[in-house]
Amino acid sequence: MNYSELEADILQLVVAADERSARVFGEETVTRLVRPELLRYAAQDELAEDAWAALTTARENVLTIGAAELGRLLSTVYDGILVEDDLDSGVLTTIQALAHWQGYLEKNLRGELYELAVRSIEEVDHEVSADLDDFLATPPMAAEYARIRRLLSARP
Repeated sequence: MNYSELEADILQLVVAADERSARVFGEETVTRLVRPELLRYAAQDELAEDAWAALTTARENVLTIGAAELGRLLSTVYDGILVEDDLDSGVLTTIQALAHWQGYLEKNLRGELYELAVRSIEEVDHEVSADLDDFLATPPMAAEYARIRRLLSARP
């Protein structure tokens, strides 16, 4: 499966998922994308101290805070970015995941879940460098695709 086919399949899965499956997928995926290990190479001087605190609070409470509070925390993070176009990939992934989750919580837009899925695929790709023509050739990428399919296809 090439990358375009993968994206198209994920979009179909997101659109077809029932509300419960979509929510569970979102929760599991955002939790996966804000895990502390993704920040292991981040430099402290990429964000101001209050931005790091806000990012930590958002990460640690992602499943219990509402859209408005998450939006306030993200504003603090955005205002505290100290580097231009050079954020650590883990920091960027974490911020993007939180922003997509906030958008989903606020407006229940399936497109935000699609973006979470794409960020999750990209995060695996960052680790294993998948082949664009055979994107599922590596076991980690195949496993992530299977996780996405399983969660979005689940039926009560």
